[in-house]
Amino acid sequence: MPFLEKRLRTNSAESGFWLGSLKEHTVLPICANMACSSGWIKLWRNRRVPIFEDAWTCSAECMTAIVEARVRRELEGRSNAPSGHRHRVPVGLVLLEQGWITQKQLKNALQAQRKAESGRIGMWLMREGLEEHLLTRALSLQWNCPVFSLEDYRPESMAALVPRLFVDNFAILPLRVAGSSLFYIAFEDRIDRCATFAIERMTGLVVEAGLVDGSEFRRTHERMLAARFPKATILETESVHGLVLALISALERLKPVKAKLVRIHDFFWLRMWHSADESSLDAIEDVLCSLMQLQ
Repeated sequence: MPFLEKRLRTNSAESGFWLGSLKEHTVLPICANMACSSGWIKLWRNRRVPIFEDAWTCSAECMTAIVEARVRRELEGRSNAPSGHRHRVPVGLVLLEQGWITQKQLKNALQAQRKAESGRIGMWLMREGLEEHLLTRALSLQWNCPVFSLEDYRPESMAALVPRLFVDNFAILPLRVAGSSLFYIAFEDRIDRCATFAIERMTGLVVEAGLVDGSEFRRTHERMLAARFPKATILETESVHGLVLALISALERLKPVKAKLVRIHDFFWLRMWHSADESSLDAIEDVLCSLMQLQ
C-alpha cells in the first residue's frame, strides 16, 4: 500500500510553508484520486485493497476515477505502440538475393499464388523446393530478428506470463525468461510489435521477439495451448463507460494486492494478483475486455 510520502501543506497554497515528511513515522494511506472530496487521511476506513497500478483509493468511487484515467491513457496511446515497418523487402526478393531460390522458382510460385488467390508466397516457394529453414532465415532478415530454437521447451513454465486468449488469437509462443529480465517470444512468420510492447509493459521484462520454423511453431503452439493458464474472464463492452464498470467490478470483487492494465490490439488486459507470489498460476486472474468502439 502506498503510504504518506508527500509533505503536508498548510491551508494556504501560496504560503510555501511545508511540514516535515511523515514517511518514516506513519502508516496513513493517501487516496490516489486527486479529486477525492472526503479528505486525504482515512483514519476510519478499513480498506487496504485493491491496489491498482501502485495506487490505493479510499472507495470504489475514487478507484473508478483512477481506472477511467488509465483507460483513457491506453486509448490515447493507440498510435504510440510500435508497429511493423510497412515497406519491407518482399521475402521472395530476399530469398532471390541470398541465392536460396532461382528466378524461375519465384516466378512459378507467384503464378501459383495468383491463380489460387490464397496462401503466402513462402508456402508456394516451398512447393517449388525451398527448404523451410531457409524460408525462416529469409523472414528473419526481412523482420530484422533472430531465429530461435525450441530445444527443451517446457510450455507449462511459460503459461503464467501471457493469457491463453492472446497465445491463441495472436499466434504468440512464449519461450523462456533469461535471468530475471529478458523474455523471449516467438512467432511463425512475422513479429507482432503491438503484442510484444504490451507484454513488455505488463511483465516488466525486456521482450526479445524472433521466429521459429513454421512446422515447429505450429506443433509447439498446440502444446502451449494445452497447458494450464491463469483464470481469465473474457468480456465485450460497447463503450468506455461500460469498460470502466467491468474493470472496477473485477477489482472490487477480487481486491488484488497488485493489478496492472495494458491494451493489446482491441483488448484491454487487466491482470490481478491476489497474493505476493506473482509467479503462481493460482495467484493470478486476468480480465480480457474488448471495446467495440475500437473495431
